[in-house]
Amino acid sequence: MAELNLTKVAVGCPSLEILAQRIAARSKNEVAEVTTRYRPTRHEELIGGSLYWIIKHKLAARQTILGFEEMESEKRWIIRLDSHVVAVQPRPRRAHQGWRYLKTSDAPSDLGALGDADELPPEMLGELSSLALL
Repeated sequence: MAELNLTKVAVGCPSLEILAQRIAARSKNEVAEVTTRYRPTRHEELIGGSLYWIIKHKLAARQTILGFEEMESEKRWIIRLDSHVVAVQPRPRRAHQGWRYLKTSDAPSDLGALGDADELPPEMLGELSSLALL
């Protein structure tokens, strides 16, 4: 796993379920694409890392970054992602424009790494996390 990741706000997504549906609808051959105006300067360090999605001011999910590609028709970049969305332990994060770097050491754990906690409803997981019980 890479030592560097990205965070990005899931604009207009009220829940992890809606985000997963949107990504599934846009995915082709197990690859999802997200466009951005600028390529991250440290893009080579990001391959193999993850893009962490912010939903309702919390890191909520991640996708593995597969690569970057420049669009021919516009001055924009495509971030290629694994289409599989992995829920993570909710962690507070302020909204921001575009993307921001996130070190792997500062990234939240996957929910599957919490043992039986991943069987709890997302709302309860968020509440337990906000109380620092997870």
